[in-house]
Amino acid sequence: MDGKEWWRPEVFARRRANLKRRQAVLADLRAFFAARDFDEVETPILQVAPGCEPHLAAFATRLVEPLSGGERTLWLHTSPEFAMKKLLAAGLPRIFQLARTFRNGERSPTHHPEFTMLEWYRAGEGWLALMDDCEALLREVARGQPYRRGDITCDPSQPARRLSVAEAFGEWAGIDLMATISDAWAPEAAPLAAKARRLGLHVGEDDSWDDVFFRVMFEFVEPRLGIGVATILHSWPVSMAALSRPEPADPRVAQRFELYVCGVELANAFGELTDPAEQRRRFEADMETKERLYGLRWPIDEDLLAALEAGLPDCAGIALGVDRLVMLACGAEDIDDVLWAPVAAAG
Repeated sequence: MDGKEWWRPEVFARRRANLKRRQAVLADLRAFFAARDFDEVETPILQVAPGCEPHLAAFATRLVEPLSGGERTLWLHTSPEFAMKKLLAAGLPRIFQLARTFRNGERSPTHHPEFTMLEWYRAGEGWLALMDDCEALLREVARGQPYRRGDITCDPSQPARRLSVAEAFGEWAGIDLMATISDAWAPEAAPLAAKARRLGLHVGEDDSWDDVFFRVMFEFVEPRLGIGVATILHSWPVSMAALSRPEPADPRVAQRFELYVCGVELANAFGELTDPAEQRRRFEADMETKERLYGLRWPIDEDLLAALEAGLPDCAGIALGVDRLVMLACGAEDIDDVLWAPVAAAG
């Protein structure tokens, strides 16, 4: 569907069943968190900083201040994470939000520039609790049915397979990933590039370690995740987890995991970083990367760093794509097929 005249009855009728399923999924999500004593929160879409992920693009707008007569740039958030962490600093122990979220330059069968994100946090608990949440949530939303994408199915009644990124690279690409990391924060591309070339992948002379990592990931690892049962892919290289704390047992990796169902990345979780000085260092490093690659810098949310300084509790947080979850619940092929009204397409 290209977003044009989606309102015509004969066009809309084709996805009406999907939208009924969407309503059921949203109701199940709210019931899931209510049963676990979470507060549902709402935070502003307009933020002083949209995030700090180097490779995301955001939407900017101008806020007119009628009392002062001034104007300033604000951003549509790419995630409600920063505001929700401030609520944790305010003392809330368990929170969730179903947020309208915005990312520019993203449109594909599994991407939309405006989408619904489920984000939740547990204060005083670690990332393992979020893994348990994911398994329970998938079971409850499925209502006894498998998740589907094309010919691929996933049985949510079975425990998720939990494996590390390094284990996945070893199993499906034959690569000892950790042997390629000499500097946890700035791994050199050459050792991983040599292994990738032996697999038949093209690697450019200027490709970074991250570039090569994702080429192997997308070709050999991701298509095998969440097939039959959900996959929790954990312990990502610490250089790829700017908001996550390092794993004490191996500081080369971070307390980060992604949830995969039917080969689709569904959620991204962190054992959250609470050190304000380290968080500032990572934000600044990410903005250096963004400026080098795209010629852009986003402001750093100083209020978030102040909240960390005041005392963000130990916590874990996760963001899950609701539209993708609905797609998998009803077997839809395109994200537009589970939206009430898509963002208008060009042409």
